[in-house]
Amino acid sequence: MLIEAYGSFLAGIFINLIVTVIIARWIFYPKKRVQDYIFTFLAFSTVIYLVMGLFTSVELSIGVGFGLFALFSVLRYRTDTVPIREMTYLFVMVALPIMNSILYNNGEIVKLFLSDFVIILVLFILEQKWGFRYDQKKLVKYEKIDLIHANEHDRLIEDLRERTGLAITQVEIVEIDFIRDSANIIITYEEGTPAIPKKNTDSDMISVYKPIQKEL
Repeated sequence: MLIEAYGSFLAGIFINLIVTVIIARWIFYPKKRVQDYIFTFLAFSTVIYLVMGLFTSVELSIGVGFGLFALFSVLRYRTDTVPIREMTYLFVMVALPIMNSILYNNGEIVKLFLSDFVIILVLFILEQKWGFRYDQKKLVKYEKIDLIHANEHDRLIEDLRERTGLAITQVEIVEIDFIRDSANIIITYEEGTPAIPKKNTDSDMISVYKPIQKEL
């Protein structure tokens, strides 16, 4: 009886861990290879499942569990700014073991597998971006100061398209430096468009600073 009970407990941990690894390794990891997030997702999900297993064996309510997790998030995970995409994955990793623990301990194995399958499927579809096309933004330093004029907007976009190889749809002038004859520009372009390599010269130079988060 004891072996059966512990075997059932380990089976629940194994099921939850497998689903967590699938999401973290084959959906999240190919898009962003960040060690800290993978470590957090796997550790967080496993520990929460174990805590939920404790809640089902003692006289504690689920509300106490959510209060405990909220306390942890306030004390630690709000100290650093986490991008919204990673925060979404973290929420999934927090909710997943709670859901798995409740369904498994209630004997609803079919509903557990169906729920896990739906979560994996939705995340996979969202990461593949099926049916969606997104814009990306980059901050660039541009030296053709004569094209910054409002009347030269179309020529500015055309020049940037030719020199970067990107399908630029919008240009926003952030800052103009008349002393150095340059400007800081945010370009918006269709995601997935490959850039065309171009050698820089002293008279023909465009510097790409860094990608900008989509929410900007």
